[in-house]
Order: sequence, then C-alpha cells, then structure tokens
Amino acid sequence: MSSNKPIVNTIAQIAVAKGMRHVVISSGSRNAPLIIAFHAQKKVKCYSVIDERSAAFFALGIAQQTGEPVGIICTSGSAVVNYAPAIIEAFYQKIPLVVITADRPTEWIDQDDGQTIRQHNIFSNYIKASFTLPAENNHPDDLWYAQRAVSEAFNNATEKGNEGPVHINVPLREPLYGETKEVDAARIVEVADVTRRLSPVDEKEILSSWKKAGKKMIICGLHKPDKELNSLLNKLAEDDSVVVLTETTSNLSGDKFICSIDGYFETLTEVQKKELQPEILVTIGGPVTTKKFKAYLRKYQPKHHWHVSVASAHIDTYKSLSKVIPVSDVELISLLLKAGTRKSSYAKEIIGLHSKAIKQLGVYCGKIPFTDLKAFEQILQHIPKDSDVQLGNSTPIRYANLFDVNKNGVHFYSNRGVSGIDGSVSTAAGAALGSGRMTTLITGDLAFFYDSNGLWNKHLPSNLRIMVINNAGGGIFRIIDSKDTPLLEEYFEATHNMKVEPFAKAYGIPYSSAGNEKELSAALKKFYQSNKDKPSILEIFTPNKKNAEVLLGYFNFLKK
Repeated sequence: MSSNKPIVNTIAQIAVAKGMRHVVISSGSRNAPLIIAFHAQKKVKCYSVIDERSAAFFALGIAQQTGEPVGIICTSGSAVVNYAPAIIEAFYQKIPLVVITADRPTEWIDQDDGQTIRQHNIFSNYIKASFTLPAENNHPDDLWYAQRAVSEAFNNATEKGNEGPVHINVPLREPLYGETKEVDAARIVEVADVTRRLSPVDEKEILSSWKKAGKKMIICGLHKPDKELNSLLNKLAEDDSVVVLTETTSNLSGDKFICSIDGYFETLTEVQKKELQPEILVTIGGPVTTKKFKAYLRKYQPKHHWHVSVASAHIDTYKSLSKVIPVSDVELISLLLKAGTRKSSYAKEIIGLHSKAIKQLGVYCGKIPFTDLKAFEQILQHIPKDSDVQLGNSTPIRYANLFDVNKNGVHFYSNRGVSGIDGSVSTAAGAALGSGRMTTLITGDLAFFYDSNGLWNKHLPSNLRIMVINNAGGGIFRIIDSKDTPLLEEYFEATHNMKVEPFAKAYGIPYSSAGNEKELSAALKKFYQSNKDKPSILEIFTPNKKNAEVLLGYFNFLKK
C-alpha cells in the first residue's frame, strides 16, 4: 500500500529510479503521505530520527560515504528550518542531500494556522535547485509538472562533479493518511552523461606555462579518497620543480607530499618565504584549514593560480586566481604529466624543511606533558587500519593536520564546508552507517555537547567510536587572537565543568575515560576490541590552559 496522493507517489518512484536508497524521516503529521509513500518502496531503507537538525546531518553522513542521493523528510513549519545547517554544509561539500518538506496549501500561508511558514525557496541561498509542487492533482498538467520538477531536482543533486542539495517542497491538503494499491508509473527525465575536455588551444597554453615555471605548487584541499588521483600526483611529485601540499582531509599520501603545512610553514624564515614563492599554484578539492599558509600565499602571490573545478567555480582563496580549469582533477594532472620534468631545487628544499618539522614533532612530543597534542599523538597511532576518521571542528582537525597520518588505508573526513561545530556526532553516525567501516569521531567537548542529540538515534551503528577531548571549553580560542581578551573564559572559550559520562548513560552507550598518558594508552588498547555490538565513547580530559601553551611551544620549537 502507498499514499493515495499521486504527486507524492511520483516523488518516491523517481527517487528510487535516481538511486536513492536511504531516507531519514522526522515524525510529524503533515508529512504522513510522504512517509507512507517512501515506506512502501522496497529498495529504500527508512530511518526515524526525531530531531530534524540531527536527522539532516545523519543523512549528510550517509550521502558523504555512499555518494548516493539521500533524502530527508519532515513536517511543515519550524521543523523545516532546523535542516538549514546540514543543507549549508552539504552545499559547500557538494553532497547530494535531497530535502523533501511537507507544507500547507498556499492559501493558508500567513493565516495564523499552526506549523505554517513561508517555505517556498526557504533555502534559496544554499540550494542547487528548489521546487514547490502543486498541492493536488486536479489537472493533468499538475502531475506533468511534478514529474518533470522532481526529475530535475534529482538530476541537479547528482550532477557529476557538481553534486549538492536540492529542495522539493510539497504542499499537502487533508486528509493525509489515505492509502491505495493503485499507483501509476511515474515519467522520469534523464540527463545524458558528458565528459569535459580541454580544447587543444588550452592544453597547449597550460603545458607551455607549466614547462617554463621552475617553482610549481599544488594544494589539495578537502577531497574524497581517490586512488587514481593519488597515483598521478605521486608521479607528478617526482618532478623537482613540483611540490604537492595536502591536509589530513585531502585523503592523499606520498613520500614527497607536504602533509603538515603548518609545521612546514613555521620552519620558514622571512627570506625563505620570498624565495619559495610559487610561480604557478594549482588548487584542487575543497577548502584548506591552514590559516597562516593562506595568509602567506595572499602576500606572496603566484604569477598564475589555476583552480580545477568541473563546476567552473571561481574560487579565489589566495587573491591571485588567473584561470579556472573546468575538468576533473585526474584529467588536469594527467595533462601536466605530459610536460615532462624540469631540474630545480624547489621541491628538494621544501621537502627538507617539511621533514624537519615532522621529525621535530616526534622529538617535541617526547618531552611534553599530557595535553591535547600528546593525546593526539597517542590517538592517531591507535586508529585501526582501513577505517574512517571524522574530525570535529575546530581544534581536532588542526591537531591532526600536524601529523603524517594518511596511511594504512585510513580515510579522514570533516565538515569543513562551513567549518561549524554543529552536527559532528550525527554526521559521524550517518557516515559509519553508510560506509560500514569502523568510524572514529574525534571531537572537542563543545562540539560534542552541541550535537549530543545525535545520540538520540536508535540507528547508531556498532562500528561507531566517539572520542571526546574534554578540555573544559573551546580550546581554539586560547590559540588565536582572542587569547588576550579578558572576556576569554566567559564568552569565547565558554568554560564549563560538564562531563560526557551522563550522556553515555542516558543513551545506554558504553563509556570509558582517561586523564593521563598511561590511562589513555590502556583505554585505547581496549576501545576498539570491547563492546563490538554497540558504539562506544571515550572521554579524554586535558588541561585547558596548558594545551595552548604546549601547542604554541611546538611552533616556537620549530624556529630554533
């Protein structure tokens, strides 16, 4: 049995045809026809998650891992607005999140009727496409339009190389719970697959500039694991005039890659900063985290900055953009390999400085007391092979970026599209479910407590592990400029004395804790082996004031 509303059934049928296999539903009444229709689809797995904000991030995590469109369904009113943070994150991460919201008929908007707000185009600034469907199927054109619009929505969400969230707003009139066995097949609109290629003229121009330059830098931002790209970049890094910079969430690894950008940067003298200024900068993937290096390249700008984007996005992070290259990363790197190699000391000098930073990090960690930095050294050494790590904002990803960790089949993810602290627990839960791989969330205390509703989810998978670094507040604010304000603890760091254990008990999740190096070592040995039929939480207590002192001490240590 399915809903007796033809337009609603059209949405469900087209969703399945377009590859949707997961739908996260938040309870309500106005969305009853949507719930009935999707539940009737045998190829779709439906999940019930009450909190809409958490539900949306849970869906985002599933879509992040599967690469498939994932649906979220809610009732009308303020429930819709709670989706906003995850939609915005999906927009900037290019994740195919399909937002399906129930609405009241148009004539009831602004008429003091319950759960009724202006939902048409409500996410317009952060959505690839938005459609409001007819409230009823009173004319053949109503269904004709709905079928085309729903197809168009899914085609936008799944556009190769330019995926993203879309919104289907569905006004529904009572009665809402009617069912029927008679469901007509929906008309589906397909989009032909197109492969982008550079013109011979552009290829010749790019290769000519590349061959002439003796200092070439490639920066890889947020990126899904890509074995082919990784292999091609390793070949390109054999060129003495080419240096490849990556971050943890670039999911790329190579013996000649610069994986600790901040560590490398802190070794530079002012003279070296000028000498190592790149002539050509190529950027691929999404945002990078390192703030200091972004400021450096804005000051010491390359002659050419080429940004690779299938969607032709004009990303000018370094204020020097000269060319947008609208092809895949793989196609461009394959082209650059045709240029051959060039003798230069550029890569050798940078790799040497980076090697120093990595070596000095090990030396420094051997001398420091138990703090965030020491804890991260221990944690990262215990991450299981062939597993995934979700890094919370803001300090966890910054600490991880100091270490050489992209190895042993471990993939790293983080919500760096917008870089907010919201949704880290929910995203990790969805990602664990979507991938089926052991998934470790490493998050700070504020981010964990902010998304603690992410634990209010009966679908939490047993392959989820959560590590909470509890330093009694927002540690990032003791590192950046705000450390000098007298308002630090109250308004920026938001100092607290909360513990994670009560939350774990409330949701029946196994819990352990550690407050020093010895305790953490013992806890980590058990963390992945015990409670294999449930997720687990490990709370790690570190000294908030000492943490910043030790981290800043490392950067000073590199300058010696």
